[in-house]
Amino acid sequence: MKEEIIIAGFGGQGVLSMGKILAYSAIMQDMEVTWMPSYGPEMRGGTANVCVIISDRKIGSPIVTRYDTAIVLNQQSLDKFEHSVKPGGTLIYDPSGISDHPTRKDINIYRINAIDVAAKLGNSKVYNMGVLGGFLKVKPIVSLENVEKGLAKSIPSRYSDLIALNREAITEGMSSIEEINII
Repeated sequence: MKEEIIIAGFGGQGVLSMGKILAYSAIMQDMEVTWMPSYGPEMRGGTANVCVIISDRKIGSPIVTRYDTAIVLNQQSLDKFEHSVKPGGTLIYDPSGISDHPTRKDINIYRINAIDVAAKLGNSKVYNMGVLGGFLKVKPIVSLENVEKGLAKSIPSRYSDLIALNREAITEGMSSIEEINII
């Protein structure tokens, strides 16, 4: 098993932390992992993406140009990464940041309204965990038990009380994702 994932959006959407939690979760599952972030100098509002590779064998290189899964949270990321998804791969997007929706017919496309998930739970900071939940529903490559361990490893101890809320956001995201059929 090898899954090459790109997660992309604006800084402040939790792109890098979502990738880090996914990576830690896979490590807790004794998988091989690479986590390679890329972001501009802006703290918030600039573009950010992270490539995560999860495998049951050694990973030869952290450099990827074609992805099994792309998770995109804004239009610039969709424009940049939609065509980098391997045929038969998966694209997950949040429509709130997208004006021109995906059009490829040779990939599996899913939509998650993660802003609605965060609003339902009353905390905008769990937006990224709603997205992660949607991804894990489509591609259950790590167990929820290990995701909770990954959360505990990623979230500073002063915010450990938020682990339960993040877990709830993951569950909500799992029930909120929907497949889109391009005709």
